Amino acid sequence: MGEKSKVYFTDFRTPAYGDSVLKKLQKMIRRAGIADLDLDGKFVAIKMHFGEHGNISFLRPNWARAVVDVVRELGGKPFLTDCNTMYPGYRKNALEHLYCAWENGFTPLAAGCPIIIGDGLKGTDDVEVEVKGGEYVKAAKIGRAIMDADVFISLTHFKGHEMTGFGGTIKNIGMGCGSRAGKKEQHSSGKPYIDENLCRGCRRCMKECANGGLVFDAEKGKMGIDRDHCVGCGRCLGACNFDAIIFENDGAMCDLNRKMAEYTKAVVDGRPQFHISLIVDVSPNCDCHPENDAPIIPDVGMLCSFDPLALDQACVDLCLKQTPFENSQLGDHIHAPGFVDLHDHFCNNNPESEYKSCLEHAEKIGLGSRQYELIRV
Repeated sequence: MGEKSKVYFTDFRTPAYGDSVLKKLQKMIRRAGIADLDLDGKFVAIKMHFGEHGNISFLRPNWARAVVDVVRELGGKPFLTDCNTMYPGYRKNALEHLYCAWENGFTPLAAGCPIIIGDGLKGTDDVEVEVKGGEYVKAAKIGRAIMDADVFISLTHFKGHEMTGFGGTIKNIGMGCGSRAGKKEQHSSGKPYIDENLCRGCRRCMKECANGGLVFDAEKGKMGIDRDHCVGCGRCLGACNFDAIIFENDGAMCDLNRKMAEYTKAVVDGRPQFHISLIVDVSPNCDCHPENDAPIIPDVGMLCSFDPLALDQACVDLCLKQTPFENSQLGDHIHAPGFVDLHDHFCNNNPESEYKSCLEHAEKIGLGSRQYELIRV
């Protein structure tokens, strides 16, 4: 067994009139060795999620500013970045994406640096990057601005997710840095079907489909899948309140997770990198939703590492030690009739989801280590 990766951790506790949590974050990343990166005069991409309209569980600009200030003190030239989405919403092209970011508080004044959409105006400005050792992806389609940067830093909101179990560092990088074509490639492993007995014909899922993959049967009053146009992105899955949309097999989820790990490796392989993850406002679903349900577990703390895989594993382990909130999606599932305990908060939160294949495959392809030493700051 190789050497354990170092993961640094601090909680959100602050004494009255003491340091703010933002100062604690800065102290932690300095202690972890961010200054060991050669940032002087270098372009530094800070990858994060600017939040969808209506969602308020995303990381606030204050967190980004704390990281930006440290990067600038070390001589770096930081910019915040994310790539466009492949589904309807306010982030599917660079103009709407920037307006959404601004309305959520991410202005150059607040963030302390420019904001650049990584894959350009229409999500087509990407570059193919070799995935060394890739089994599912040989060349990942990554936003050009992200690959043009000299140094890569990720700033992640750790939360639940309806397909990948949780949204952590690997998802923030792998899915988030993929261009629109890259996102489609990752999501194209499997396609859903609809249980007509559970479908209420509300059509809410249609609002989430950007590809014509859903067709409403007016005579039956039920939704159906157009398999020629469905790309398997899973947006409809999160939109259905009645569990009527089901993915055909776990293999599709596993393939998505493995591709996501390989895309992450394409982004970080062989370049200076550093990763930060905040376990706060742990919503049951992705920040891409135009809403956010109540947190499923208490706030845990802030973590960072040079190893993105060790960071995700540490976050999972800390979350699984928490007691679920009663008044949450996870709490509702636990108390639902016929509940089957999967002994995992993320699997109980979204039983259709799966995440272990991502961590296992990430280790297999050399993205990092699942063995870590947790260092409390």
